[in-house]
Amino acid sequence: MLGPERPLLLSRQDRERIAYHEGGHAILGLVVPGADPVHRVTIVPRGQALGVTYQRPDADRYNFPESYLRARIVGMLGGRAAEELVYGTKTTGAESDIEQATQLARDMVTRWGMSDRLGMVQLAPRENPYLASRSGLDGFGGSRPFSEDTARVIDAEVLRIITESHAEARRLLETHRAALDTLADALLARETLDEQEILTVTGLSRIPAEDNGRAVGLPT
Repeated sequence: MLGPERPLLLSRQDRERIAYHEGGHAILGLVVPGADPVHRVTIVPRGQALGVTYQRPDADRYNFPESYLRARIVGMLGGRAAEELVYGTKTTGAESDIEQATQLARDMVTRWGMSDRLGMVQLAPRENPYLASRSGLDGFGGSRPFSEDTARVIDAEVLRIITESHAEARRLLETHRAALDTLADALLARETLDEQEILTVTGLSRIPAEDNGRAVGLPT
């Protein structure tokens, strides 16, 4: 959970940037095929977050196609992409988004065989795949079972997925810039919008999934 509301006194400029950031997430939740539905978006600070876009699937799912994972990464990068598009600058507000997107992209490459360059080879353990970043043990109890060359390919593939997803987020937000502006204005006026209000304000509809792609079961 994100915690209770925080009574922060934000400037008009900060509130506007947060509105565009969350609006970027929300717009991509509508226009990226197969993205989880956007149930609410708010620019009311909660916990450590200055704004939140709430998305959840329509039903419980335990097997996820590659296209869905890509859609999630594109959506995660929507806040940064919106800030870049509107302001031409970057802020620290995308830290959590970048962390989550990088972790998901690395899972795709090292655990689920979704890199054509590396193939269907397990390159991270099933449990605690990011132990390396916390303990220096590489998640394998002391040493990585692959070469430095392979490590470089892993990093390159993760970067490729992130870069492609960021470019797609920018492209879609440029296409739907009018809806993004309208949604940001509505958030500044009302602070919180539910699903129907988001659809009414933007004039957009959810786009269903295009295909099933390669599927994986995400850990619960």
